[in-house]
Amino acid sequence: MKRMGWFLIPLLVFAVLVFFLARGLTKDPKYVPSPLVGKPAPTFNLPQLHDPKQTFAPEDLKGRVWLLNVWASWCVSCREEHPVLVGFARTHGDIPLIGLDYKDQRNDAIAWLKKHGDPYVLSVFDADGRVGIDYGVYGVPETYVIDQAGVIRYKHVGPLTPELVKSVIDPMLTELQKGLRP
Repeated sequence: MKRMGWFLIPLLVFAVLVFFLARGLTKDPKYVPSPLVGKPAPTFNLPQLHDPKQTFAPEDLKGRVWLLNVWASWCVSCREEHPVLVGFARTHGDIPLIGLDYKDQRNDAIAWLKKHGDPYVLSVFDADGRVGIDYGVYGVPETYVIDQAGVIRYKHVGPLTPELVKSVIDPMLTELQKGLRP
């Protein structure tokens, strides 16, 4: 009888491992949780891409809902996302779209925007990536929805798609502008 008990232990361990593996396989591998969601956006004061004498800080948009999009001219996925941002800027004129040019060369970034179109109200230049680190950037592109109080309400890792804008970001922006979210 004792031999039967020892036989069940490896079987139970195996069953538990299979359970956790199966549970892990149901998760979205692109979803990366952010500890910053629900917390104040990190502050910074960076030079603007097009005019380094001008600066931008998130406090400049207190009282408004806005998006921060982390991008770079060297980023292949940013090329995929760019038409979505151009469309967003065209249809959401009341929502400021701020670009954070991440670990890039200023001239390359300016040329890239000139070639592909500039959807941003303005872009700031994060040459050494320190602000990106403060925001927990895993890789570009990344997009943050920031509310009127300066709190990060949503983070998306990877290129935005028209479907994501329509199904997630638009409803969230509507709620935030109406003050329906805490």
